Amino acid sequence: MQTILGASGQIGRELALSLKRDFTSEIRLVSRNPGKVNEGDELVSADLLDAAQTKLAVEGSDIVYMTAGLPIDSQIWAERWPIMMRNVIDACTAHGAKLVYFDNTYMYPQTSVPQTEDSPFQPNGPKGRVREEITLMLLDAMDRGRVEAVICRAPEFYGPGQTQSITNTTVIDNLLVGQPAKVFLRDNTLRTLIYTPDASRAMALLGNTADTYGQTWHLPSDDNRLTYKQFVELAADVFGVDASYKVLKRWQLWLAARANKTIRETEELLPRYKTDNLFISDKFKQRFPDFQVTTYRDALTTIRDEKAA
Repeated sequence: MQTILGASGQIGRELALSLKRDFTSEIRLVSRNPGKVNEGDELVSADLLDAAQTKLAVEGSDIVYMTAGLPIDSQIWAERWPIMMRNVIDACTAHGAKLVYFDNTYMYPQTSVPQTEDSPFQPNGPKGRVREEITLMLLDAMDRGRVEAVICRAPEFYGPGQTQSITNTTVIDNLLVGQPAKVFLRDNTLRTLIYTPDASRAMALLGNTADTYGQTWHLPSDDNRLTYKQFVELAADVFGVDASYKVLKRWQLWLAARANKTIRETEELLPRYKTDNLFISDKFKQRFPDFQVTTYRDALTTIRDEKAA
């Protein structure tokens, strides 16, 4: 049995598809209100803030994928993420299940220095500090032999369906309805973006490969990095719309953040938009040379066709 915790999000849903297609038909989907992705999926309703419910949800699992998310709210993150991670580690320990953790880069330095699996943690705000805390919690459990786990780290993502990211919200969603895209701070810095189906396929592969455990892996993205100007131009070409966009300056974002809590919660991430963002996934690509990363054009074409359907 392979179990996905946080199965209702976009990553969880695409992971369920990848697991069924390539690895197993015994899939358990866990969330507060789970729904089937594949025929035959087992559904379990559970709150990961509850230790007993988490243990019951994990019972009988060989591999557990932690893809749960929380609203972008620093206070909620500080209060809930450590409890959720502790409950998941304890549940996997109790039942002898392997753990595959879907991580992000909030704790990395927001500079132009290339990011590798060995990059230091230097968070720039409260959400980054929480991500550092729970990742270190898992690394400690791994070092002490409490749980056999693999950490799958992804840069900012974009994708189809209900993908929630800055790029989807400010660029893709606007262009799809013929509105100007919005770009944070600069349009000429290189971005590293990962396509959500690629992230889920790679995570399923890592989870089902024995020698990947005990390590951190950067999930694979297109090495043909684009600036936001180039990304907007490509998306506009694929979508058949004008390549119009506005660059939001720091003072504009500051003003918007005073009135909009969601924008305010992104402020700690702004430094990474001032400089090239170079997320390196060479380790994965060398280990899995046959893994095909989706090109930006192909990914955007899929997003367009899904929207039109």
